Amino acid sequence: MAAAKQRIVTIDGPSGGGKSTVSRALAAKLRFTYLDTGAMYRAVAYQCREKGIDPADHDQLAAVLAAVRIELLPPAPGEDDVRVLVDGREVGQLLRTLEMGMLASKVSALPLVRSTLTRLQQEIGACGRIVAEGRDTGTVVFPEAAWKFFLDASPEVRAHRRAEQLRSKGEQVDEQHLLAQIVQRDRDDRERPLAPLKAAPDALTIDSTGLPAEEVVRRMYENILATPCSEE
Repeated sequence: MAAAKQRIVTIDGPSGGGKSTVSRALAAKLRFTYLDTGAMYRAVAYQCREKGIDPADHDQLAAVLAAVRIELLPPAPGEDDVRVLVDGREVGQLLRTLEMGMLASKVSALPLVRSTLTRLQQEIGACGRIVAEGRDTGTVVFPEAAWKFFLDASPEVRAHRRAEQLRSKGEQVDEQHLLAQIVQRDRDDRERPLAPLKAAPDALTIDSTGLPAEEVVRRMYENILATPCSEE
């Protein structure tokens, strides 16, 4: 007998593909909770850097994971990104840098980090009604999710989107350097042996290269309506 489907939406894909914007909008439309799994990996990477530990040191890493308290809160008024608290301190803005993204990619390849955060994510999603965004939410974290999507776009478009986002915050950006970082992160995420970035076999892949976020959300929403969950 096939396993019962969970009332969960997963949206995986590479960095800069628009997952966060689409996931938030889709969660609001469905009245589901939005789960930003990538923010959790960035929070662990941030804590490792703050504590001055080498993530490759298993004992030190285990101590950090056992002690750290990560909280995800709704965005502040006028903001888009979820608020992230690490041990009660709000660090969301510090996590959204290119440097932290690269460090999070390396930390996320460690089995201890992966197993710890996967378990936490599964606990959060146990009651369903969530939209989970990440890189392995449909393949590893919630393999029985009722609705799975893989959101992609060309590296050049993703780099440009990210550059515009950073410029809107007053930051200066070298777009070619940013593109090189995105290509490298894609390679790291796709080639890691543990939970590599890939589309689940039953995921609907959407290329957002030439699509506005509103159109991506519309396609996902219509797909969900056309594929009712048989969980209940």
